[in-house]
Amino acid sequence: MALDDSALDDSALDNLPLGYNVHANGIRHHLIHHPGHGPTLLLIPGITSPAVTWGFVAERLSAAFDVHVLDVRGRGLSQAGDLDYSLDAMADDAIALAAGLGRPIVLGHSMGARTAIRAARRAPDAASGLILVDPPVSGPGRRAYPSPWSWYEESIRLAQAGCSAEDMKPFCPTWTEAQRALRAEWLHTCQLDAVATTYAGFHTDDIHQDLPHLATPARLVVAGGAPVIQDEDVAEIRRLAPAMEVRVVPGAGHMIPWDDLEGFLAAVMDFRAG
Repeated sequence: MALDDSALDDSALDNLPLGYNVHANGIRHHLIHHPGHGPTLLLIPGITSPAVTWGFVAERLSAAFDVHVLDVRGRGLSQAGDLDYSLDAMADDAIALAAGLGRPIVLGHSMGARTAIRAARRAPDAASGLILVDPPVSGPGRRAYPSPWSWYEESIRLAQAGCSAEDMKPFCPTWTEAQRALRAEWLHTCQLDAVATTYAGFHTDDIHQDLPHLATPARLVVAGGAPVIQDEDVAEIRRLAPAMEVRVVPGAGHMIPWDDLEGFLAAVMDFRAG
């Protein structure tokens, strides 16, 4: 049966996620737009999570936000190669992209949350609000980030050689087969030296010094079943940023939406900027 091209008008694409590129802070950034009718939300993923892997989350978030998911430099379809992969460089990316989106809410997960914190310190007016999802609280003089470097290096090298969902199972044993398959497909786009720079920065960058300077409404979302943020860390964050709201997703691991999507959505969907 012949396809009726008249049915493929722009209205048919209005609610589909579409990738696009933006030149900002000196490089090309790739984002995926999940259209919604709420406030604009810039989602910055973690250390080895290309934007496409957040699709199942962004689809649900689009019920409350107009969602733009970033491929962080050196990951996914954004520019890679010989670039600056420091926390400050990623924060400047976030600031430039936020300017183009008109002061969005910034939701950052893990590395993305640390990026959002540093960006908010460097440019207090760039975002209208922050949702900080389980940011690593490691840093100078603090306990190490709980995941070993070998976990990242071994899985990336495996993906570079070509691997399957089954090959990813030892690294992500609680994930669904579809989630592991997507990671197996896209993990090779995470440039190893970019990831290594970020991982080292987890131990050398001090985001705690930035917390007292946050000037926008902010919510911390804690993975209750992970060792990344512990009770004493929450207490310290509250001392440093007294206006910080805190939500806990009980029992969830660091990749909260992968473990408890409904719990994650309950913790973030009602956030509103000031």
